[in-house]
Amino acid sequence: MHAATLHRRTNMHDECVPPKLVDRLLALGHTEVVRGLAVADDGDWFCARAWARLLADRGALAEALEVLAPYVGTGWWTAAAEAARLLDAGGRAEEAVALVRPFASNGERSALPELALLLARHGRGEEAYELLVPHITDWLIAEALVEVGVGLGRGEELAALLEARLAPENVCECCGDRECGMRSTEPFNAANLLATVYEKQGRTDEAIAVLRSYDPIVVNDRDALADLLVRHDRIDELRAYAGTPEAVRQLAELLEGRGDVAGAVDAYRDHMREDRWHTPILLAELLARHGRGAEAIEVVRAMDSAEDWVVDQLCKLFAAEDRAEEGLAHLDALKARRGREERELSRLRGPLMAACGRLDEALALVHPEGASPYAKADLARLLIDAGRPEEAATLLETDRLDHRRTLGPLLVELGRVEEAVTLLRTPRPHVPPPEPSGYSDCPPF
Repeated sequence: MHAATLHRRTNMHDECVPPKLVDRLLALGHTEVVRGLAVADDGDWFCARAWARLLADRGALAEALEVLAPYVGTGWWTAAAEAARLLDAGGRAEEAVALVRPFASNGERSALPELALLLARHGRGEEAYELLVPHITDWLIAEALVEVGVGLGRGEELAALLEARLAPENVCECCGDRECGMRSTEPFNAANLLATVYEKQGRTDEAIAVLRSYDPIVVNDRDALADLLVRHDRIDELRAYAGTPEAVRQLAELLEGRGDVAGAVDAYRDHMREDRWHTPILLAELLARHGRGAEAIEVVRAMDSAEDWVVDQLCKLFAAEDRAEEGLAHLDALKARRGREERELSRLRGPLMAACGRLDEALALVHPEGASPYAKADLARLLIDAGRPEEAATLLETDRLDHRRTLGPLLVELGRVEEAVTLLRTPRPHVPPPEPSGYSDCPPF
């Protein structure tokens, strides 16, 4: 067991049982399978994490830590962080601190905020604050600094630090020009964090003013100013703002949640003049959620787009409204207009044909012997949805390693658990890199 191997497997969800399937195995009662993989010599991290959490929830913290010990022993931060959280939750905070501190000292970026928040939770906030302040230019660490600092009542000091990061004299690092349009702020979320400090101090108007002073700041598809206005129920200001597609969506979601579907529809329709691509799709999804599928179809159809993601949405709406034949006619019209049909659009035919009761006809369109891996996966999903999982498994068996992410969960549902686990954990064959062509590192180059 090596840290680099564990890191690669978990990041890629490769050569391991993925976390959602681990949860499914536990739900189906296959606890011994999960436990066995957790403690195996070449252990499976997601199984180990799930098993350790299960033991900790049962009050068996010592056993949980024993499960994680081999993973922590590789020097892998992810495992150490998990063990530290279990220790902290189990009332052994000092041991958690001792486990995390060496990683923070050795430059593991996410270990420093983890250590600081751990210290702050246990009455050592000043120590945590001093650890974080020198790293204020790192956005991740700066977020933890704000959480710790405000909790200590050092909001004014934090505000001054962040205002300095936003000051005009922070010139472009590339050209040194203070007026350069490429001038970057470090951390990039300094304005967000300054607004957070003001908000936590009860200075909501000042927080809003900060966010209005800078270009819209969108993180994880959330507009920071819109979020702030929603939290404080300042809906009229949010209506007037709606400065980004994300803010419009947040306004519509809020109105829909309050039962004002008409208001949510109007919010999207008003914004469609500025955004004719994503807003119509959001509007169509809203209409479909509220039983207005026919209107949703017309909204998407009016986009008159052959982009696969738009056509995909339209075909799903046709199928949901029992109008799959119209969906097929739409695909035929696109094919005639363009003179050909790309794979991204041809794959949409299968679900529509299945919705029309023509599944076998859809299957006949693609011969498994010559089908691409993508086509086989699409066919397998149709068979699964039609209640024919054994046929789907047989179809995918011909290229089982290429289809392991689809075939593995399917085998579990069919009761072939050991086979599924073996397949998912099988290493990919090593393929040497191709020989360079047209290049030499010896003269003449």
